[in-house]
Amino acid sequence: MADGGRTSETGTTAIMAGYMPGFGNDFETEALPGALPIGQNSPQNCAYGLYAEQLSGSPFTAPRGTNERSWLYRIRPSVKHASKFGKISVPHWKTAPALGEHDLPIAQLRWGPVPLPKEKLTFVTGMRTMTTAGDVNTQAGMAAHVYLVTQSMQDEYFYNADGELLVVPQQASLRFFTEFGKIEIKPGEICIIPRGVKFKVELVNGPARGYVCENYGAKFTLPDRGPIGANCLANPRDFKTPVAAFEDREEKCRLTVKWCGGFHVTEIDHSPLDVVAWHGNYAPYKYNLRHYSPVGAILFDHPDPSIFTVLTAPSETAGTANIDFVIFPERWMVAEHSFRPPWYHMNIMSEFMGLIYGVYDAKPEGFVPGGMSLHNCMLPHGPDKAAYDHATEGELKPVKLTGTMAFMFETRFPQHLTKFAAELETLQADYADCWAPLEKNFTGVK
Repeated sequence: MADGGRTSETGTTAIMAGYMPGFGNDFETEALPGALPIGQNSPQNCAYGLYAEQLSGSPFTAPRGTNERSWLYRIRPSVKHASKFGKISVPHWKTAPALGEHDLPIAQLRWGPVPLPKEKLTFVTGMRTMTTAGDVNTQAGMAAHVYLVTQSMQDEYFYNADGELLVVPQQASLRFFTEFGKIEIKPGEICIIPRGVKFKVELVNGPARGYVCENYGAKFTLPDRGPIGANCLANPRDFKTPVAAFEDREEKCRLTVKWCGGFHVTEIDHSPLDVVAWHGNYAPYKYNLRHYSPVGAILFDHPDPSIFTVLTAPSETAGTANIDFVIFPERWMVAEHSFRPPWYHMNIMSEFMGLIYGVYDAKPEGFVPGGMSLHNCMLPHGPDKAAYDHATEGELKPVKLTGTMAFMFETRFPQHLTKFAAELETLQADYADCWAPLEKNFTGVK
């Protein structure tokens, strides 16, 4: 099942190209033939002198449908990666609850893109938190970040004990080398790195920028389709999980762990990405957002934006998500005698939006690729004047929205702004002015 290894001065790297399809499947993969045991998880002696180790993403007693775990067959067990930690500061990566960092009053907010700096920043040191929500200590809520990466992680590795990471590239590609294998993503794709999975991040084609949703709660899953039936939205076969790959490197490395908002580093003498084979259903994966099959109104009215949900992180309350990951992709607009853009709205949920590329139909001006907006719970929002005029005066012929991809991190919790976000130079102080030209049209007669 492998293409052998590639030997260099730093050791051996074994890689099998490609991915395995399916969402939440029970996968098995090996980078060396015979590395996976047959018929059991933990044999007395593993092939190649490997160690058997289980990584659990759920309690042992979780129901079968939500029980998540993978068995890893590695060169060294993880206990060799977790001793003599020292605390370090990663000042711009914040964790909920992060309150009272600024004095801005409540408002609808919007930012232009965060400029890529000239300083050397990795995926960890280049993380910039925009909002936090909930409480990491109760495993509820999320944080919305922007990442600015100008340098690959060479001898540095990381894992997040606080939550899983949903990564949304906006500029340039990233390669994640994880314990489970390699994932490469570009704008228009996403990946999920589960809680506790070790990885490093490499640049592919220059400095990179994008968005991250850090999910403290129940892990992301596919939403139920209800009356839609068995197809459309995000189809399970389009999710891709990496095949096994490993590093056998005998040199000094640093492993950083994020735990309850703190950052801790340990020095080790080898790469922790030493998993030669694995099987299970707890693993990282990627998804191409262009494969999303949207559904919508084919006669009249604009449905709720929940029809565009790609992934959902459920809460203990049915129908109320800890997080929904929603996209607004290319699609046809065909509704008759209807206001086609998203309607004016006040919502119990809090919405953090980003634009990957193109134009967002409800905000054709001011909301640009790489930008962001925040509409917190019970703060009104909706189309600007230009979008309203176009929607009410234009001919209602079929129109295709092309070359566009926006997204939303939506949560049941209020999203609290960080000091970084409040003081960011690209904050558009006049954002609310986009609604000022809306005028009274009331005539008193039908």
